[in-house]
Amino acid sequence: MTTSTKRLVVLVGPTGSGKTDLSIRLARRLGAPILSTDSRQLYRGMPIGTAQPTKEQLQAAEHHFIASHDITENLNCGAYAEQALARLSELFATYDCVVAVGGSGLYVQALCDGMDDLPHADEALRAELMRRIDEEGLEPLVGELRRLDPDYCAGADLRNPARVVRALEVCLQTGRPYSSLRTGIRRERPFEVVKIGIDLPREELYRRIDCRVDRMLADGLEAEARALYPHRELNALQTVGYRELFDYFDGKIPYNEAVRLIKRNSRRYAKRQLTWFRRDPEIRWFAPDDDEAILAAIG
Repeated sequence: MTTSTKRLVVLVGPTGSGKTDLSIRLARRLGAPILSTDSRQLYRGMPIGTAQPTKEQLQAAEHHFIASHDITENLNCGAYAEQALARLSELFATYDCVVAVGGSGLYVQALCDGMDDLPHADEALRAELMRRIDEEGLEPLVGELRRLDPDYCAGADLRNPARVVRALEVCLQTGRPYSSLRTGIRRERPFEVVKIGIDLPREELYRRIDCRVDRMLADGLEAEARALYPHRELNALQTVGYRELFDYFDGKIPYNEAVRLIKRNSRRYAKRQLTWFRRDPEIRWFAPDDDEAILAAIG
């Protein structure tokens, strides 16, 4: 463990659990800036669908990696970690503590522990896999990935084409399961990491998610999705909320069904997030309003 006096407080949890509000309260109590570890909130032009902090929330605490990148930039978890670590180095020159908040497990892992050295993408193979998605849809590739790497498929978001393609291309390039190449060897960081998880009863979480979807729609999610529709193939937009509305715009499903699917898929995403984070024994879990206990755990 590092002996550094600098601390990164990593706040994780499922979508809709109240991480944003809590992160601001903690940042103000700790005198710390906030670094987002959300793989979608870092993109510009999609504030409603990614539940970016509001203007008032952004003014309440210093934020980094919120609406900081163009949607055409495919910032994978490795590139994110590289940029985020550089930003942390700058922040720790001024602050003793930084609060990192988000629900993207791979981005949190990359930031805290580093990523495995996987082979670079074979552009020809990737182009072939993308062509197959265009012609056959995603399911045949998911089926092939299940056959080659059932362990990875057990916990992965198999509706995300970018993740399916990346895992499948590694399997095909190396002849080995993608999951077997993810060694989990940790990289030393020049700061202490304190991990805090936010959880609440499942029924309450699902109620919050449904209410948040209704609020997003009232705030203009459909108009935001229509503005983004010309870019629908970008990785940044392979996201719950946009995908379902894009199908509605294409006439594949009615509006009410799109809303139902957004809520259902958001709940499923929250369940996957919890499954991912529950595997990390370093995370200490609290209710989203248990500020004093969380501050005591941070030390």
